[in-house]
Amino acid sequence: MDKLPWIILSAGDNVAVATGSIAPGSMVAGIEARQKIDPGHKVAIADIPLGSPVVKYGQAIGRTTAEVKAGDHVHSHNLHFENDRLAATANSAPETATAEDKARTFMGYRRADGRAATRNYIGIIASVNCSTTVCRAIADEANRTILPHYEGIDGFVPIVHDQGCGMSSTGDGMNVLHRTLAGYTRHVNFGGVLMIGLGCEVNQLTLYGQSGAGASKRHFNIQDAGGSRRAVERAMGMLREIAADVGKEKRVPISVGEIIIGLQCGGSDGFSGITANPALGVAADLLAAAGGTAILSETSEIYGAEHLLRSRAVSDEVAKKLDEKIAWWEDYVALHGASLDNNPSPGNKRGGLTTILEKSLGAVAKGGRSPLTAVYGYAERVTAPGLVFMDTPGYDPVSATGQVAGGANMIAFTTGRGSCFGCRPAPSLKLSSNSALYASMEEDMDIDCGTIATGDATISGKGREIFELIVDTASGKKTKSELFGYGDNEFVPWHLGATL
Repeated sequence: MDKLPWIILSAGDNVAVATGSIAPGSMVAGIEARQKIDPGHKVAIADIPLGSPVVKYGQAIGRTTAEVKAGDHVHSHNLHFENDRLAATANSAPETATAEDKARTFMGYRRADGRAATRNYIGIIASVNCSTTVCRAIADEANRTILPHYEGIDGFVPIVHDQGCGMSSTGDGMNVLHRTLAGYTRHVNFGGVLMIGLGCEVNQLTLYGQSGAGASKRHFNIQDAGGSRRAVERAMGMLREIAADVGKEKRVPISVGEIIIGLQCGGSDGFSGITANPALGVAADLLAAAGGTAILSETSEIYGAEHLLRSRAVSDEVAKKLDEKIAWWEDYVALHGASLDNNPSPGNKRGGLTTILEKSLGAVAKGGRSPLTAVYGYAERVTAPGLVFMDTPGYDPVSATGQVAGGANMIAFTTGRGSCFGCRPAPSLKLSSNSALYASMEEDMDIDCGTIATGDATISGKGREIFELIVDTASGKKTKSELFGYGDNEFVPWHLGATL
């Protein structure tokens, strides 16, 4: 039997999604297509009057700006954002995890404090933009001269940014920066850390105290070292001592329940919410059932689907925290004269997405169907198991930075347009939503989820494939992003507050 080039996602939908190119005159669910419909785009399967809701995933994604006839292409020319919500349906059960799933282990590093790591890096962390160049020079020199002597060390990673001075020493901006950097200094995938300041900045090294200080935790200022070149020389002596300690670490069997994975999507298209995101949701359910943690984020990209996530909260307190985050974002964008519907990018729209509601309904699928156990602020330390939510912007580098600061020891990133990303020290898996992308960017994509749209794979089957790759990656298998060298430039803390 021939595979249909379209799919209807819910019985209540009045649009279908093209899984292949649909020519004018082709039949879609008994309706003749009136225009060409590109893959990932929507075609009306019923007449939709002017000002009426367009329904996809069984939820409103906006309202029509013109009368839509059955067979019409539905997109930005005849659909716009309207802040509608349809009632959440009863929650279906998460993917069933077997006893074998729950008993799985990976080969990781057991740190002295009991936490489980998936990598064994040494971080060179800048407290301020002014020490960025020196941090890069230190990492380059250490990777060239020290790393060859230690097979057990994955590398020396510069964590640099554009903040740390020219800002208030109090308030949201400094609080978020400090929390983010503190999260990286204690990140479990860093066996050792050297933090470098300039000396006169607002974000003083003394703010980080001596917590965790010892053979593998050091810091100093460039001004105290006598300048840039002497700072590099001083750092080499410290890093040799740190490497001698960190290089002794060996991988041991650890329960998959100690994996903490950040869920990301970027460069989404019309297939993301149909293939890669729900497949990643299956993997997240399996991990949660085994005692692990999956962090859903990007608050501006669950807008329109937050009521579905809220209905899965384990308590009124968790639901209230999620509501508070949504309300903050509504006020935040209004303050800056923007709208949350400004979120879909030009690339998102070329891929078939029209409104933030449509994008969010697909994005939230990354969280699977597990109960929502906790809600965290940006870069707050994640301690609850299961599916949790962290408040972050939708901008991928900023969002992933918050997740890693909160403790994510892995990242899984879906994309339909071809986002390129890495987030050291956490290995980052890339999942393509369509097979054309996988074929064109195979050296960047770890798994092709487009086979779900063609009928060659199921969401459940692909989700289990992702779960297996998560376990293998946690055990040391290199991701495509790691092989290319991504991860040194993707550290982007959320910038809040005034630049002074």
